[in-house]
Amino acid sequence: MNDPIGDFIIRIKNAGSVRKASFTVPFSKVKLAIAELLSAKGYLGVVTKKNKGNARYLNIELLYMEDGSPKVRGVKRMSKPSRRIYEGAKNIKKFRKGFGLSIFSTPKGIMADTDAKKSNLGGEFLFNIW
Repeated sequence: MNDPIGDFIIRIKNAGSVRKASFTVPFSKVKLAIAELLSAKGYLGVVTKKNKGNARYLNIELLYMEDGSPKVRGVKRMSKPSRRIYEGAKNIKKFRKGFGLSIFSTPKGIMADTDAKKSNLGGEFLFNIW
């Protein structure tokens, strides 16, 4: 797998599309930070780290709207291994007028667009989620 973050966000979208209650992904610190941020922002449910033998993985619960549709309707990977995209703090804009979320990797860790702008931090523009 060449793009673990891309694989992770597509798993979120696909698990919601088939109405799964939860799903698992291989563990990494970056995936854990992204999952915890999305959980705090209301896109994902509880995120737990599990061990099975020597293998570590994340178990992530999905959230759904009252009508049964998933909270995560779509994702778009922006910075890819073949083309990295960086944004300065002044260039960060709200995604979908605040109804979506842009995720950045900053020197202070993984942050949402609004948090990075408040902290005056730029960084790698990882993906959009709505």
